[in-house]
Amino acid sequence: MAEAVLVTPSFEERVKKVYEKLVSKAETIESPEIRRITLDLLRNPVVTFTKVEPKISFYESPAAPKKHHAYPGGLLDHTLGVVEIAEKLIEVYRETYGAEVNRDIVIAAALLHDLFKYYQYERDPLTGGYRPRSDWYFSHDFLMVAELSVRGAPDPLIRAVAETHGTTPFTMIESQIVHQADTTDSDMVSKLQDIVWRACLDIELELENVKAIKIFHEAMRRAPIFEYAKIYYTQGRDALREYIKKLLGLQRQQQ
Repeated sequence: MAEAVLVTPSFEERVKKVYEKLVSKAETIESPEIRRITLDLLRNPVVTFTKVEPKISFYESPAAPKKHHAYPGGLLDHTLGVVEIAEKLIEVYRETYGAEVNRDIVIAAALLHDLFKYYQYERDPLTGGYRPRSDWYFSHDFLMVAELSVRGAPDPLIRAVAETHGTTPFTMIESQIVHQADTTDSDMVSKLQDIVWRACLDIELELENVKAIKIFHEAMRRAPIFEYAKIYYTQGRDALREYIKKLLGLQRQQQ
């Protein structure tokens, strides 16, 4: 069996490419008003209506500390995933059911729905990952709704962002589409992270003086999640364990 090739791009390299794709998506929005607001927020993702300061950068942020995309750059990866899935859903519902869908609202809401998540997190010195800030008092969706209101965004966009997370009743097909895309991408990557986590637990049992939680967060920094998935699905759990050990230099440490 061929040995797996180690792939270790830095999150900075990956995020730069992803960010450029997000901006390109925003530039396809036809409405000048919605396009301008979306691009302004992507290019300078800051809260202007209150004095709050983030503890990590927009580009570094995970999409969540544990549940999904829990690695540097995960927020932007997730955002692009949601946009791409939402576009496919628009196509399906238009062509299969003849649905009338405002693409501008879907794309803008998909790009903006989690944009301020990076304000919620900080680095966790104990695990090497991230954790919610103890001094945080805003939810990211509330932040975005308030910021869009302050910036004079059109009501359909504000409503779509407010409804996307499923915490309020849906009144628009556009917000339902973004919600479904968000759920699909989150669930998929969450399941892949569970696979990596189980391999890290195996390593903790196998080697002395290593902790699965630290191995996991370091592994999530070192290689793309689908690189781990490819090894697991083609070669199995044991091969994934060995891959992670080699990637992190754990075998050398034990000699």
